[in-house]
Amino acid sequence: MKYSVIGLGKLGASMAAGIASRGYEVIGVDVLEENVNSINQGNAPVQETNLQEVIQNNSSRIRATLEYTDAIINTDISFVIVPTPSEPNGRFSLKYAKEAFIEIGKALKNKNKYHLVVLTSTVLPGSMRYGLIPLLEKHSGKSCGIDFGACYSPEFIALGSIIYNFLNPDFNLVGEYDKKSGDLLEEAYMDIMVNNPPCKRMSIENAELTKVALNTFITSKITFANMLADITSHIPGGDIDAITDALGSDSRVGHKYLKGGLGYGGPCFPRDNIALTSMSEYIGSSAEMAKTTDKVNDDLTEKIGKDICSAVTGGVVGILGLAYKPDTHVIEESQSIILAKYLKKCGFTVIGYDPLANDCVEKEAGDIITVVNTLKECIKKSDVVVIATPDKEFAELNVSDLKNKIVYDCWRLLRSKLQKSSSLTYMALGVERNDYRIALKLSDLWGG
Repeated sequence: MKYSVIGLGKLGASMAAGIASRGYEVIGVDVLEENVNSINQGNAPVQETNLQEVIQNNSSRIRATLEYTDAIINTDISFVIVPTPSEPNGRFSLKYAKEAFIEIGKALKNKNKYHLVVLTSTVLPGSMRYGLIPLLEKHSGKSCGIDFGACYSPEFIALGSIIYNFLNPDFNLVGEYDKKSGDLLEEAYMDIMVNNPPCKRMSIENAELTKVALNTFITSKITFANMLADITSHIPGGDIDAITDALGSDSRVGHKYLKGGLGYGGPCFPRDNIALTSMSEYIGSSAEMAKTTDKVNDDLTEKIGKDICSAVTGGVVGILGLAYKPDTHVIEESQSIILAKYLKKCGFTVIGYDPLANDCVEKEAGDIITVVNTLKECIKKSDVVVIATPDKEFAELNVSDLKNKIVYDCWRLLRSKLQKSSSLTYMALGVERNDYRIALKLSDLWGG
């Protein structure tokens, strides 16, 4: 089997590299000549963990082109992973997907063999059957299910570990146009995946909804833990880690994504809640839970900002961790940036440091945060230090590094080292702060 990957961004390039690492020939297609040239020179077109190494090690099996026909004629299965950006109404745009499917359709017109087209990008129910497959048929002059096949099969990955997640999924999701399409894709996955995961096959529309629903469920779980962390901060002896450890021990709940910390962000989670809400309203249903999750997530960051404002008036706040999570440079919907905006409005000077995201912040949020080049410099120049992401570099800090600072630890990363120190002020989300007013409130509540 030979594969083509349409779209060589973070996900597409990583997918192509992952497939090649399993011994298969892969042709990548992109509209950007620089991405094509990078692949053909054995280089990663984007930054992602291990991507450069995997491409380099498998360069004999990967090549890239600007020509769809080249890729379609010379492969058996095409994975399409192009951007589906959010529109003003919250739903996902099919603009780039439609452009790709038109070109694939034109290429299929010149192919005599059966070909399977697999959409991997996140879309909403109905997008494939009513928006994209008709374009393949129109521009190829052929019929889906007879001359070519189609599936919707999104990946469940996290930036910073895309290649590993792609090759070792919990399960493969296959929305199939017909049984032949599903059989072929399941067979391909059996060969590509390392960990022999189960394959969940269903209709295209059910798969489209499953993808968005899974992300929405995860954000609900994250937000529930974050809500508990805020409550725990107001309970004498409060300890969110003790609570979530107990909750996660119940098999109905589980420990994953049950941490309690700064809210979720990134290119997927926030927009999936909004998209599900928008589509549900359009079709006459309701997704109030998704809408509430998104609101609670945003509200928590403001609460943390208010906590910092209550501890100090003015000065310099240094935010450690500017990406939406560790091990990536992506700052889209980063709660660190949202917190910085709030603190700046409150009169603070905000500086920041991130092991990977400094350049992105300078380009996209330089008017909000002044980026510094080292962790040490950020701490030195700050009156308040906010640990916004649980990055391993920040976990190495000690009392001596933060002496005389006010430290707000969103992830309790340094709790064991700092909580009892008298040489600094330690505050943490989800940990009671020995405030007599907290005990007084409960005493008033229950004391009669």
